[in-house]
Amino acid sequence: MSFVRVCALSDLADDSATAFEVDGVAVCLARSQGEVLALLDECSHAEVALSDGEVHAGTVECWLHGSRFDLRTGKPIGPPATEAVTTYPVRVDGDDVLVDVKE
Repeated sequence: MSFVRVCALSDLADDSATAFEVDGVAVCLARSQGEVLALLDECSHAEVALSDGEVHAGTVECWLHGSRFDLRTGKPIGPPATEAVTTYPVRVDGDDVLVDVKE
């Protein structure tokens, strides 16, 4: 695995999503239900940033058409999206949030 430090845990508010670039990959980091999760920062339906959406109960909602994605699996749980979004492993080490986009 090739984990890269992305930010401090204290930089991420609860029930929020933030955009980062990790090794050239647009990543949406979300903090929800006590977890930090990472997925490709692009809706599989409309190709807009998921980091601009709302986070609630382990999901992120695309701001454009309302598709919801499970933050753990990337699978859509609400239309119009039908394809999953790539997810990435996250590790929290103290206050450091690390993401592996190369797995």
